[in-house]
Amino acid sequence: MKREERHGFPAAILWALAALTLGWGFNWPMIKLALTEVPELSFRSLCLLGGAAGLFAVAAYARLPLRVPRTQWGRLLLIAFFNITLWNICSVYGIGYMASGRAAILAFTMPLWGVPLSAWLLKERLSARRILGVGLGMGAILLLLSNEMQAVQAAPKGTLLMLCAALSWAFGTVIMKRYPVDLPVASLTAWQLLVGGIPIYAGALAFELHSLQPLTLGPAVAVAYNIFIAFILCQWAWFKIATTVPVGVSSLSTLMIPVVGVFSGMLVLSERPHW
Repeated sequence: MKREERHGFPAAILWALAALTLGWGFNWPMIKLALTEVPELSFRSLCLLGGAAGLFAVAAYARLPLRVPRTQWGRLLLIAFFNITLWNICSVYGIGYMASGRAAILAFTMPLWGVPLSAWLLKERLSARRILGVGLGMGAILLLLSNEMQAVQAAPKGTLLMLCAALSWAFGTVIMKRYPVDLPVASLTAWQLLVGGIPIYAGALAFELHSLQPLTLGPAVAVAYNIFIAFILCQWAWFKIATTVPVGVSSLSTLMIPVVGVFSGMLVLSERPHW
C-alpha cells in the first residue's frame, strides 16, 4: 500500500492502464476508417448501444447491482452528459477535419484542464510532482504538434472541437469524483453509455437513417473494434482508473495514448507526421 501511495497508481490496475493505452491509442485511426462509410452520429450510436449492451451483459453475468439509486439519477445524467454526450459528439466531428494522430494529440490535452479543475473543485493537492508531470506531458504534446501547427491552423473547426472534447472529458471526470454514483464500475459505465447517447441516437434517427449502407470489410472491422475494444473494454478500464485514483493521477495516466495514436495512424492509414 505504501508503495502504491508513493507512486500514485495502484499496481493492481496497471493492466487496465496498459489495455486503455493500447486500445484507445489504436482506436483513433479505426474511427477515421469507420467514418469513411458510416455517418458520424450513426457510428457513435452503434458504438454506444453495443458498448452499453456488452457491459450490461457482463454486469448481469457477474450478478452486479444494476439499479441506479433513485436519488442519484441527476448526477448520473450530469456525468454522462460531459463524459459521453459532449465528448463523443465533439470528437467524432472533430476527427473529420484532421489526421487521426493530430486529433488524438489535441484530445489528450485533457490533463491540462483536469488537473487544475481537480484542484479547484475537489481540493486535490497540486504537488510539485503532479505539476511537473503536467508540464512534461504538455511539453511532449507541443513537441508532437510543433511541425503540425500549420495543419492545425488550417482546420480551426476540428481543433476547436477536439479541445472542447478534451475539456468536456476533464470536467466529466471531476464531476464523477465529486458526485459519485453508488454502482460497480461495469454497471456505471453501461448506464453512462446508454443515457449519454440518447441525444446522439435521436440525431442519427432524425438526420442519417436514409444514408446508411452495407459496409465493406475495413470499416466493418473498425466498427467492431470500437464496440468491443474501445467501448466495452476501454471504457470500463477508464472508469475503473478514474474512480480509483485522484483526477490528477488518472489524467496524467492518459498521456501515452496519443503517442500510440500517432504511430497507429501511420500503420493503419499511412499518415506521415514529421519527425
